[in-house]
Amino acid sequence: MLRAFFIYLSKAAWARRIVTHWRVAWQAASRFVAGEKLEDGIAAVKKLNQNGIQATLDQLGEHTTTAEDAEKATQGILQILDAIEAENVRSNVSIKLTQIGLKVDLRLCSDNLARILEYARQRNNFIRIDMEDASCVDDTLALFYEMRNGRGFHNVGLVIQSYLYRTVEDVTKLMQIPARIRLCKGAYKEPAHIAYPKKRDVDANYDRVAQILLERAFEVGAPELSEDGRVPPIPALATHDEKRIRFAMEYGKQIALPKRAMEFQMLYGIRRDLQASLVEQGYPVRVYVPFGSEWYPYFTRRLAERPANVWFFISNYFKK
Repeated sequence: MLRAFFIYLSKAAWARRIVTHWRVAWQAASRFVAGEKLEDGIAAVKKLNQNGIQATLDQLGEHTTTAEDAEKATQGILQILDAIEAENVRSNVSIKLTQIGLKVDLRLCSDNLARILEYARQRNNFIRIDMEDASCVDDTLALFYEMRNGRGFHNVGLVIQSYLYRTVEDVTKLMQIPARIRLCKGAYKEPAHIAYPKKRDVDANYDRVAQILLERAFEVGAPELSEDGRVPPIPALATHDEKRIRFAMEYGKQIALPKRAMEFQMLYGIRRDLQASLVEQGYPVRVYVPFGSEWYPYFTRRLAERPANVWFFISNYFKK
């Protein structure tokens, strides 16, 4: 119930207007958001790199409603790619298609995505397409296939969510390429006819899909993390759940998949201890580093995911 409430708040304009004017809200959000400017994101990436951790930068914002806003977001993403190149940091870029026009016009979004991928290709960088709510899944997959198979962009990957019933079928098809996949559990509230309502089923499906990704990576020669830290292996396992991490590690060992042929991904500001432990064990780790003024929806989804985050926010609010 609490999770559903915060996911509702993430989309509520009235709540956004109130919360974004609370100083304590930004103080709490800054635990999960690197800052409001690109320079803040780059600074956070540099610190991660110093600790042997790769990054993926995300310009916060989603669901643009005009072509002008989609163009502005696209230009912002190109600027991220320039900054990564100029600062020579070990990072790629994650994007949301609704930010670059998915809900405005499908062809507009396709053209913007192609521009981003070409710009990234010229700079030897990689773009990860985040998966959004269930209403976006079919269009997101279609655009991924258009870019990868139709337009020949190999520097693009996709996020897949284990809480959707359709995920095993989608991944089985994607592995025919094979695509570079970030596997997460899913952060949106979906109806029970679309997504598993129980955590144990989401976890079981996560392990099932992780196994498919790991096996396929082994079958195609176990491509490893690139030397510059920008291009990830085929399986990118995004989770802070130690049981899911242990399963992937043990299965990888079982099939003799090299450690650098799988990557663990986590969110900025969460489980730094676990990130450091995995690096010490020789596994690639990548942290999702969000930045930007549009931090409210991202922040409220983080509250939805972990009750401890809610308490952190409330306790700080009532401090004098």
